[in-house]
Amino acid sequence: MSTKKISSSSSNNTTSESVRTTRTRVGKYELGKTLGEGSFAKVKFAKNVETGECVAIKIIDRDQVLRHRMVEQIKREISTMKLIKHPNVIKIYEVMASKTKIYIVIEYVGGGELFDKIATRGRLKEDEARSYFQQLINAVDFCHGTGVFHRDLKPENLLLDSNGVLKISDFGLSALSQQVREDGLLHTACGTPNYVAPEVLKDNGYDGRASDIWSCGVILFVLMAGYLPFDEPNLIGLYKKITKAEFTFPSWFSSGIRKLLKRILDPNPLTRITVPEILQDEWFKKGYKPPQFEQEEDINLADIDDAFNDSTENLVTERKVKPVSMNAFELISRSQSFSLDNLFEKQMRLAKRETSFASQCPPNEIISKIEEAAKPLGFNVDKRNYKMKLKGDKRGRKGQLSVATEVFEVAPCLHMVEFRKTGGDTLEFHKFYKNFSSGLEDIIWKTDGIDEEDERP
Repeated sequence: MSTKKISSSSSNNTTSESVRTTRTRVGKYELGKTLGEGSFAKVKFAKNVETGECVAIKIIDRDQVLRHRMVEQIKREISTMKLIKHPNVIKIYEVMASKTKIYIVIEYVGGGELFDKIATRGRLKEDEARSYFQQLINAVDFCHGTGVFHRDLKPENLLLDSNGVLKISDFGLSALSQQVREDGLLHTACGTPNYVAPEVLKDNGYDGRASDIWSCGVILFVLMAGYLPFDEPNLIGLYKKITKAEFTFPSWFSSGIRKLLKRILDPNPLTRITVPEILQDEWFKKGYKPPQFEQEEDINLADIDDAFNDSTENLVTERKVKPVSMNAFELISRSQSFSLDNLFEKQMRLAKRETSFASQCPPNEIISKIEEAAKPLGFNVDKRNYKMKLKGDKRGRKGQLSVATEVFEVAPCLHMVEFRKTGGDTLEFHKFYKNFSSGLEDIIWKTDGIDEEDERP
């Protein structure tokens, strides 16, 4: 199951999504912009409303899967991704299902495709290409050790996180070792033609390990050259070149990379270099950093069966959520602009435990900005629906300062944001809000004739 361009760049979607006040909720996840679409699936950005964690959710149409008899293939993809716990492989967190859809919650990778980097900047420098290749080989080695062969490795399936760490995605064409026949070979021709090994094209069976290594070699060539080693306008010509391994090195390739690529792009899988041999190669070892694994966790595959069986017990539902609407009287009573406090002495306002401001920004932008402003001040943020709890990490005169905030919809393009002290000292709350509100200047709506200081406590 392939998905086109699962990356963080999608300006059209961002524009259309950001102006909506109504959001879609699936279980504990709030769906955002579309990241990519394929034949059977759509990938959306999402946030866990309980933890604030960003994830991606692959949404699959159940009817399509059943109609094309793809249940086992999809279950295999999910199982494969759950079995693999490696820093250079995208994680899968959980699987949910509604009556019409399957939801696969996976790690969100915000740095885009490695392919986009090459398309934008052109070929990479040798050290940078080597670093990505080292991460790729680390992941492939781990996958093979787990009995998993990817079979569709290409730059489009290699994503980068915000720190530039490589992540392999899309195991829709992978094969578990249990699928290998008695002759020890795989017999399904698949993958993208330019990256496919010669033995796969011959359809006489092939070793998934050797074919993945070939694809890694093509990827390394592309990273260093900026173009494909095997590229012809017609498939027959392309297959002939791949079968004979007919390609030429660009002049800027060093002797070390030429030597390694000749051994990787060997048309004979029996004499082709293996992963353990690549790990010992002098060019490969330069600046090599072993992968850093996280603490092992138990892997539960029960949710996969739950998502695909006919039971309604564990089904989730899609529902629309939006900020609570506020009537005119509540608006007048809560708004600083109309506040009756202005009729009394300024000293009386020192005892106030709450304040509010109006904003013409979308609610999700308001919430993100509040979180962005609170964290540098040492406040932990807990988000649920359109409510937030801010809790200080230091003890004050009356314990830790805690603040509740909520976004109310006044009109389609106007929201009221309320801040209320729920714990700690009131004067500390005022001091906090004075510093905090300076980070919200660009989302606070200021109307003519209102003193800016009157918008603060």
